[in-house]
Amino acid sequence: MSGTEQLFAFLGPWSWFVLGLLLLGLEILAPGTIFLWFGIAAFVVGVVDFFFAPGWQILVVLFLVVSLVSLLAGRALMGKMASEKGDPGLNQRGSRYIGREFTLTRPLSEGSGNLSIDDTIWRITGPDLPSGTKVRVEAIDGARLVVTPVAKV
Repeated sequence: MSGTEQLFAFLGPWSWFVLGLLLLGLEILAPGTIFLWFGIAAFVVGVVDFFFAPGWQILVVLFLVVSLVSLLAGRALMGKMASEKGDPGLNQRGSRYIGREFTLTRPLSEGSGNLSIDDTIWRITGPDLPSGTKVRVEAIDGARLVVTPVAKV
């Protein structure tokens, strides 16, 4: 029995589980999702080694194959989940309110006022309007929402 065979026999399947845990731990520290797929492959090889105990050469080849397959499948999965554009309104929270209608709780005077939307009080601009008027958000001007009254039908 060669030194490599003795080493793999001594380490057993638990070494693959430990390697998988180390790789998953490294994934937490490193950006991206590279080590995740190698960690999953190490767990798969550990399970195969635990139940079937093939030779170390088969385990190494299996680790390489499962790593490659999981890496490619994971990249495809992550590519589908991640939007190419990202979130275009991420730094423009007010953009999600464009086109929505709200009721003024306080009058809009001298072209400005406040409007409570969800858990935020927004500064608004528009024509002078009494409280209770239904308004539509038309645009964003800096950190202010530009509103217009909704026409009554």
